[in-house]
Amino acid sequence: MELSGKTKIDDLLKDYPFLMDFFISRSPKFKMLQSTVMRKTVGKVAPLAHVATIGGIDLDQLLSEIAGEIRARTGQEVAIVKESAAQEGEAPKDAAARQEVLKDIIKDLHKGVDMAVLKRRFHELIRDIDASEIAKMEQNLIAEGMPESEIKRLCDVHVEVFKEALGKQDAPSAPAGHPLHTFMEENRVAERIVHEIKGILEKLCDTPEKDTFRQQKKPLLELIDRLAEINLHYLRKENQLFPVLETHEITGPSEVMWAIHDDIRQTLKYARAQVSELQVPLVYGTIKYLLQSIVDMIYKEEHILFPMAVEMLSDEDWFKVRKGEEEIGYAWVKPKEGWMPGAAVPGEKAPSGELSLSTGRLTAEQVDLLLTHLPVDLSFVNENDEIVYYSQTKERIFPRSPGVIGRKVQKCHPPKSFHVVQKILDEFRAGTKDVADFWIQMKGRFLHIRYFAVRDTEGKYRGTMEVSQDVTAIRKLEGEQRLLDWD
Repeated sequence: MELSGKTKIDDLLKDYPFLMDFFISRSPKFKMLQSTVMRKTVGKVAPLAHVATIGGIDLDQLLSEIAGEIRARTGQEVAIVKESAAQEGEAPKDAAARQEVLKDIIKDLHKGVDMAVLKRRFHELIRDIDASEIAKMEQNLIAEGMPESEIKRLCDVHVEVFKEALGKQDAPSAPAGHPLHTFMEENRVAERIVHEIKGILEKLCDTPEKDTFRQQKKPLLELIDRLAEINLHYLRKENQLFPVLETHEITGPSEVMWAIHDDIRQTLKYARAQVSELQVPLVYGTIKYLLQSIVDMIYKEEHILFPMAVEMLSDEDWFKVRKGEEEIGYAWVKPKEGWMPGAAVPGEKAPSGELSLSTGRLTAEQVDLLLTHLPVDLSFVNENDEIVYYSQTKERIFPRSPGVIGRKVQKCHPPKSFHVVQKILDEFRAGTKDVADFWIQMKGRFLHIRYFAVRDTEGKYRGTMEVSQDVTAIRKLEGEQRLLDWD
């Protein structure tokens, strides 16, 4: 038998099963070879050159040790064939094998292995990589138990390892009006604002003098406020793009990016407060961290998230992303005229037994459960002044019984209140008023009663909703409570 850097680990273990113990004793990283799945996937394509790299062992030394183990156990002489470096480092083409190589590199990165060593290993094993592979790698690491917070902590370093390969790829493109086009237009504006802020910092030269900094306070605050609009960019990613990606079982990048969005939001608040209060020199570090975080996020979007989305999503998917964007809003720019999904994109149809609502679908049971679990009492009077619904909550403030259903609302109040009820209905119907508020104290409780005119999309009066709420405890609230207090 001949042994070389191109010898597949699976072939070797089939011929010499006893080598399993040898590999595991040589490096704990080789315990993965005990997995049948790993051997059927990675093992079939992984040559010993890659195995040596993963184990951090010199290839020539590993080949010599394997030959020695075979000789000692079988008496068989094994010839070692030298291969060229290019042949030994041939990149694995199998997707599963590439994933294992990527994950192993990142796991070592998290353990503190030197960045230069890992970059060299990456270039030896995988000379190119696409966005979807990185996204899948992060998702697999989360699935295997690596905390999302740990992946987020070293996310920038992940990108640094793969940056050269990612930089060789063309930036994604989309026609004007497409959600992706709008995202990237916003990124260009964000870059311009970042550049302006950097210009002010360079002018200040990190001076610790408050008087000098005070001169730039106003323009800095204005720019930070403008930059804060990037929150709308992130909200659209979180609420429009991420949910569609999740339908394709892509969740890793969403979880990591959302956490970084929150860091940027918090840093924006810190930066604004420190500029306002002239917290020199602390503010310099905060602003520099903020700007770098935003620039890094733009890179991750345009080299990982967006290319992967282009690869994965259909026109129908992008239509879903586009459909709800206006409700959230845009940062600095608005979609241009142009792109529209093909006419063949189907509309959403509610499954049998569900009600198709303006922003989702619910069964009749779910509607009833939702209404009866609200922390308020509801009653609805139709356009004919008839009570057609009330929510049967556990502890209603004002008693109701099924006998009121279909009855004129005017007759459900004492005679002395008739003129007030009628006035509210008349004003709502005429369109001159939309809300009527009352509050009373009863049996030690402070009660808030509100009436709302209900109108359809064309503004036509369709009825009145009554909402009653015990706000006794709410009125006593002070300060803030941001943490769960179940303990």
